[in-house]
Amino acid sequence: MKGIRIRPEQDGLRTSLFDLEAEIMELVWSRGWDEFAVADVHAQLEALRDIAYTTVMTTVARLHDKELLHRRKDGRRYLYQPAMSRSAFIEAMTREVLGSLPPVGQETAVAMLVERVAEADEAALDRLEALIRARREAQRG
Repeated sequence: MKGIRIRPEQDGLRTSLFDLEAEIMELVWSRGWDEFAVADVHAQLEALRDIAYTTVMTTVARLHDKELLHRRKDGRRYLYQPAMSRSAFIEAMTREVLGSLPPVGQETAVAMLVERVAEADEAALDRLEALIRARREAQRG
């Protein structure tokens, strides 16, 4: 993924995508589109508000440039496909953020994760413990 940056003041996908980019990716993922044209996205957004086709086209092209969408030529238009699922995107962004932290920051992030999970419920702690156990077994070979 190229050109992705973190905006900690935002929520959800908007922490790493501009508002319209996030809205388009949410639309693509929620509709389950395997392949789509800009016109498909424009029609969905136009039903919600007045938005120019060229604005949607530019934003979809930007998502392609950021490697979130693949595209292929179909006559005079492009057809797009999501490059990854929503969960794969979130995982990639999490890895990027954690990887950019210095070691002490990574330790803090892990401590915060454990604290957050502990506040959730017992089942979340069990899932975290199972992940740790599986990781240790994988490292042992």
